[in-house]
Amino acid sequence: MGMGRPVLWVGVALLALVSAGCGSGMNSGGSARDAASPQVAQQKAPQQENAPQQENAPAAVQPVQQQERQLVRTATVDLRSDDVLKAIGQVKDRAQAVGGFAGQENSTKTSGSVTVRVPSNELDRVVTDLASIGEVTHREVRSEDVTEQLVDVEARIATQRASVDRMRVLFERAGTTAEIAQIEGELTKRQSELESMLRRAESLKGKVALATLTVQVRTVPIAPPEPEKTGFLGALAGGWNALVAVVGVILIGVGAMLPFVVALGVPAAAVIYALRRRKRITRMNEAA
Repeated sequence: MGMGRPVLWVGVALLALVSAGCGSGMNSGGSARDAASPQVAQQKAPQQENAPQQENAPAAVQPVQQQERQLVRTATVDLRSDDVLKAIGQVKDRAQAVGGFAGQENSTKTSGSVTVRVPSNELDRVVTDLASIGEVTHREVRSEDVTEQLVDVEARIATQRASVDRMRVLFERAGTTAEIAQIEGELTKRQSELESMLRRAESLKGKVALATLTVQVRTVPIAPPEPEKTGFLGALAGGWNALVAVVGVILIGVGAMLPFVVALGVPAAAVIYALRRRKRITRMNEAA
């Protein structure tokens, strides 16, 4: 036990250094760990020798260029329909018919929106079928390639699993309470990091498998955004809009004060007129 304990502490220190290197760079960290592990080095040699025969290698070990592209697809469609609630219901029915489901919905009699998730390979057909529900006034379909992200996170998962397994071996060999406590803390930390990576991978795979479609429905066509004006014409239009806004504010103020002017000004004018007339009569009498 006297010789095994220092060796155990050296193993823990080496694993901590390897874990720190993994956080700074996946490629360099993975290579360093593979070189430090005799089993990995022995496994790599036959794999490199038989590389030309491995045509059906798993996707996780194939270069990114040979991967089937993993795309996250999203689409937005604007519809015009006389019956908004009916149109929203039909959109949800189309999604469920292809194996999808409805998500967030917000609708009234005059306008509404719904977000549905459909299989990615059915997105184009669903978007095209929306023309039978109402008048399509705007349509946009986007795709984001996340192949490299998936390859990277899956490689990190494999490396982290190997690290967790090595820590478990060290945990079983620990002989003192201090060793058990230290190794258990490091093992818990690495397991937490592994679970986080697994959730990240599942999230990406879910977005790839199911596309997101957002449909907005209104009884009147949704006006497209006006193009932004630049240069002299843009400045002139901006100044004119500012002038109109200022004049509008002034007119609003005048309109708000007009009732008070009428209510108070007419009696005041009558009193002033009566006083002036009285002075004029008095002067005429004195002159006579």
